[in-house]
Amino acid sequence: MIVYVRDNNVDQALRVLKKKMQREGTFREMKRRRHYEKPSERRARESAEAARRLRKLQRKQAQREGLL
Repeated sequence: MIVYVRDNNVDQALRVLKKKMQREGTFREMKRRRHYEKPSERRARESAEAARRLRKLQRKQAQREGLL
């Protein structure tokens, strides 16, 4: 990941970096890796994330079709 510092404006570059990391899920990944996660917890988390993504996709499709 590359962030350019323009005109010695480090604060702006940090904001851009944080936004990029947030968008890519890096913060969530670091938080998740702080402690050991049992395989059963991992499966449950991944299943919940998949269900959340599916609901979001269905909500967007319904909105596009004019149902919401």
